Amino acid sequence: MHPHTLGIIGLGAVGGSIACRAARAGVARIVGWAHSTKDGAAAARAGVVSEIAHDLQGVARVADLIVLATPPTATLGLLQELAQPLRCRKVYCTDVMRVKAPIVRLADRLDLQSCFAGSHPLLDLSGSGFGAAAPDALESALVYVTPLPGGDEAGAEVADFWHRVIGAAPVTLSAERHDELLAWTGQLPRAVASALARVLAEWGPDGVTYGRGALEQTRLAPENRAAWADLFLMAREGLLEALDAMEQSLDELRVALSDGDRAALVRWLEKGAGWRGRFEP
Repeated sequence: MHPHTLGIIGLGAVGGSIACRAARAGVARIVGWAHSTKDGAAAARAGVVSEIAHDLQGVARVADLIVLATPPTATLGLLQELAQPLRCRKVYCTDVMRVKAPIVRLADRLDLQSCFAGSHPLLDLSGSGFGAAAPDALESALVYVTPLPGGDEAGAEVADFWHRVIGAAPVTLSAERHDELLAWTGQLPRAVASALARVLAEWGPDGVTYGRGALEQTRLAPENRAAWADLFLMAREGLLEALDAMEQSLDELRVALSDGDRAALVRWLEKGAGWRGRFEP
């Protein structure tokens, strides 16, 4: 799908990146709306939006496709608010939440099978707000697309938008499978990074300079604490399973250290090093 009019609700780092890519791709009209007037003004000054709507309905009245690029809880509320105009005009819609099952279930309850499919672009953007937009990060980026049951047509249109307009690489799968995968590949690494950062902050020695290892290992600790708290709660079932496995691994390390078992320590370290080595060039 190559929309004539693209609506982007939320013009922060992700929404701003999408707006920039769509403008480059020649989308004729890009209508934005942002809770932050600063982000809206910045997007308008940059020339990546044609206009800033006064309200959500102003986007829903004109757009062929709407992207919800807002924090998790806000996204769920926005979809409920926009459900009627989406159905009436059959406006295609997607989101960029990192957890898919909650919004796909909500869209299904709202009878949006013909127009909504979830999305999750895998981006590692630094900072927040329109100033943190990095449109080149979307080039060939993996984007998971999660259609509703019976929503294959909408899923195909959303996937085509990511490919043809944004230049990303869409992969379609179920919301449940997405969340199962991302609990391990997305939420767990950030939870562990946050745990390490907290340990160093609360129990680490005073007055020391932490080296590259500690700083690199804590880089994934989320800065947007409120949004990630919501995401962790939305993904709690899969994340708890992953944390149980993490706890088991740390218990093995603790036992080996307590027993002074060098051979067990070597085996424990080899498992991690062997897995990491699979990704080395």
